Amino acid sequence: MPTNFATFIATHQWIIILVVLWTIPWKGVALWKAARNQSIIWFVILLVVNTLGILEIIYIFFFSKKKLPPQPFEANEIKNVEKRVLDIKRD
Repeated sequence: MPTNFATFIATHQWIIILVVLWTIPWKGVALWKAARNQSIIWFVILLVVNTLGILEIIYIFFFSKKKLPPQPFEANEIKNVEKRVLDIKRD
């Protein structure tokens, strides 16, 4: 084992390359999902904290499920269709 960290890194550069290749895609997807979901707190945490992709994977698979907002216009559209049908029947 090398005597210090700098020597270890200098002799094992492939480890850094593997870590970067593993982390960047996960971080990119997690940041993209956080931005799309308007999760500002998650976005900042994912941007600042580097956990070798672990936090990013947890966010992607467990916390980024976007809940669809209720669709209030559906009820109005149904009423409009019913009104049109009744108007057609009257004519």
